[in-house]
Amino acid sequence: MSAIHKISEDFYESSYTLIAIHSSLEDYSIAYLINRQLTSKLNRAPIDLDFSENVSFPFFEWKDTLNDAYWTLIINTSVEKESKKQEGLFSNELTYTTHFLVPEYKEVDYFIKIEQAVEETEDIVKKLLMIPEIITAYSIEVIKLKSKNNLIF
Repeated sequence: MSAIHKISEDFYESSYTLIAIHSSLEDYSIAYLINRQLTSKLNRAPIDLDFSENVSFPFFEWKDTLNDAYWTLIINTSVEKESKKQEGLFSNELTYTTHFLVPEYKEVDYFIKIEQAVEETEDIVKKLLMIPEIITAYSIEVIKLKSKNNLIF
């Protein structure tokens, strides 16, 4: 009989900063603008964050070796296409289901997660707000999140 090991929430302390971004741009465009404004080097990760076969969240990452930080830009929504057998006028139409990485913040388009951040979060938010295509940006208290386990990757 094998033992089952579980990590309790007390064991895993959130040692990262989370910034919410509201923007209607595509993920590659927002990554480009952030790279230009913050002089970061966010690159598309080779694999997506998968929660199931049909639900995945693409993300960009950057290992900041100068400040010993790991940056991640991730989209908050994933749209799943389903073809269900329906009767009637719309029998051949696809249905779409939207999934959220952080359901408490459904209105947020992107998150920046910075592990071991050295620079002040307020400075990063101020620089992000200087990008005209970003509607708003603000930091989020990770301790208050109910779905913070979705951000462990």
